Amino acid sequence: MLGRLHAAVSLLTAATVLTGCSSTVTDIKITMATGSEGGVYYSLGNGLADIWSGRLGIVRPQVVQTAGSKDNVTRLINNQAQVGFSQADALEDMPGSDRLRALARMHDDYLQVIVRADLPVAKLRDLSGLRVSIGAKESGVEIIATKLLQSENVRPQAVNLGLDDSAGAMQEGRLDAFFWSGGLPTRRITDLTKGLGVRMLDLKDELLKFRQQYPVYGSATLPASTYYLQSGPVITLVVRNFLLVNESMPDDVAEALVRQLFEGQPDLVKAHSAARTIEQRSAIETSPVPLHPGAMRYYREAKV
Repeated sequence: MLGRLHAAVSLLTAATVLTGCSSTVTDIKITMATGSEGGVYYSLGNGLADIWSGRLGIVRPQVVQTAGSKDNVTRLINNQAQVGFSQADALEDMPGSDRLRALARMHDDYLQVIVRADLPVAKLRDLSGLRVSIGAKESGVEIIATKLLQSENVRPQAVNLGLDDSAGAMQEGRLDAFFWSGGLPTRRITDLTKGLGVRMLDLKDELLKFRQQYPVYGSATLPASTYYLQSGPVITLVVRNFLLVNESMPDDVAEALVRQLFEGQPDLVKAHSAARTIEQRSAIETSPVPLHPGAMRYYREAKV
């Protein structure tokens, strides 16, 4: 009984520090930076918000749509958000990112280069001169797309559009191709492949040189069954995703959030199937971002 009381008091104290004025655990206020509405970050963010509010009894976190990884990191650094998602590459050379801490490595993002099926585009170099979206500004998509195009000296008519706008512009015939980096499957792309003739580019010819330049990226096969692609599976880039917080988050709060991430994982899978790939053993692999001490305390208790 005393142990449970001590735990409750510890969490209440952490909540008070986090909000600066709270008097009960239910007064915790969390803003979560995610991504576009049709993306995996947004789905997982809403899933976590439901889990944390239901299991911890806190006010449901505010899930904010953003431009993506780089935008999320900026919000965390400026304390405009207390929790956020980011690709590993978005943290490189970002001033202030040393003040961030990781709760967990989440799913891996797959780079998806979607092109209209009626265009003679077979390789990345074939995008030169075409109308191509490289992702929203301040997004992880923009980071990868810019690096990859520069590496291959490909010069399309580049525009900055988010996932929903890119898909809409392609449906309306205003866009020839677009880049997207996200978990599998991404609902907006699933909808697009059902309603419009599209295919994805295989990047196996570009990967060797590119990964030598940028070792933060990996490679993997995107199965054809993911989007029922007629062209078959494609080889593409993958990048790790992290769930991040500011270093000022109290240890007890961070520990509670991580604990419920894993104890509530079956419900998180219902929010998006990408949550199936989140594992305790790989969740600690957050280099170059250190784990938050509260998260570390959970993993040690779980004997990871």
